[in-house]
Amino acid sequence: MPTIMIPLAEGFEEIEAVALIDVLRRGELEVAVLGVGGQRVKGAHGIEIVCDGVISGADDDSWDMILLPGGWGGTRNLSRDPDVMRIIQTMDAQGKTVGAMCAAPYVLRKAGVLRGEFTCYPGAKEEIGTDGYTDREKVIISGNIMTSQGPGTAICFGLAIVEKLRGEAVANGLRKGMLAEYCR
Repeated sequence: MPTIMIPLAEGFEEIEAVALIDVLRRGELEVAVLGVGGQRVKGAHGIEIVCDGVISGADDDSWDMILLPGGWGGTRNLSRDPDVMRIIQTMDAQGKTVGAMCAAPYVLRKAGVLRGEFTCYPGAKEEIGTDGYTDREKVIISGNIMTSQGPGTAICFGLAIVEKLRGEAVANGLRKGMLAEYCR
């Protein structure tokens, strides 16, 4: 079963984090939510999540994907964490899937792994940098990098990840069962 690490830092976008975790687990993917700075992490809108563990000392090789939800506060905190940056760079160098949505492609840019086309929250594109930016799709896959736009695209992003890691049949079953057939 593919394994996905979702690091959360204070100020993360709650809808994105919870929707991604939910969709991925429905798709029978193993998801570990790891806190940056502690096991309890407060989101941008005051919702606190108790993570499965902490990122400090996390092994680079145990994961098939790292996935970053957005929210500017969480994004900035992720970009300052040396463990997050190391894991992103290591996984990218190994050709593993690296995903980010909303403002979080900023972290990928800071890590030096954002290349080719990407999408993000439209209000974040100037700070991330517009080289490669597109808004033509809710989800953009460019090599091993997957990006999405924001809270309203989180379910579609989760389904795209399920499709990439588990196949079209599994993703289509989830789309139908979740009434998310608009996510294509």
